[in-house]
Amino acid sequence: MTPSLWGVFCFVLTLFGYYSSKALYRRHKKVWFAPIVIAPLIILFVVITLNIPLADYFKYTHWLAALLAPATIAFAVPIYRERALIKQYPITLSVGVLVGLLLGIGSSWLVGYFTSMPAELSNSLMVRSVSTPFAIVATSSFGGVPELTAMLVLITGVMGMLICEPLFKVAKIRSSVAKGVALGASAHGAGAAKASEIGRQEGVIASLTMIFTGIAMVIMAPAFAYIIN
Repeated sequence: MTPSLWGVFCFVLTLFGYYSSKALYRRHKKVWFAPIVIAPLIILFVVITLNIPLADYFKYTHWLAALLAPATIAFAVPIYRERALIKQYPITLSVGVLVGLLLGIGSSWLVGYFTSMPAELSNSLMVRSVSTPFAIVATSSFGGVPELTAMLVLITGVMGMLICEPLFKVAKIRSSVAKGVALGASAHGAGAAKASEIGRQEGVIASLTMIFTGIAMVIMAPAFAYIIN
């Protein structure tokens, strides 16, 4: 197969992985059917089965990742639409964003400090708690690797979806606002999807927190990187 046909195949494979997992998730509202879980597994299975080098797969589909940057403009829509909710909970959202940002970076720094993981991995870990478009931009300030960062963001989101409800029960967190802020600040888009399953207000709060945390990370990443280094 020529490189052009491999490029088309990888493009179609990526779209198929996303849309098929999205359809599955609509039918079965379960965490393990979420696109963030199923789509990478489908793509990885095909890539390994057909012995496609990962470097080639990323080369053929890198322009899809490039679309993440302009896609961040779409985040302005929910901010405008939910402006009344922002005015209702300004302090809660601000504190949630700040605490989520500090805990995400602080816990990542501690993991890197007390383990012998490679510098590229520990640097890429710093922005794992924000959404991929923001993480890809912010990771360069810490010296992270964009591809590695994207994978760590994915793992963080999946973990957040899986453990949030048991944690809420153990911590006796019943407030819809608290649940939304916690999921949006720690598990980004995956957390927002999970919050939407729990309730509408939880989902809206999580989405807003995710957006503000991502924006704050991009703006403050150089300062955090300077302090840490």
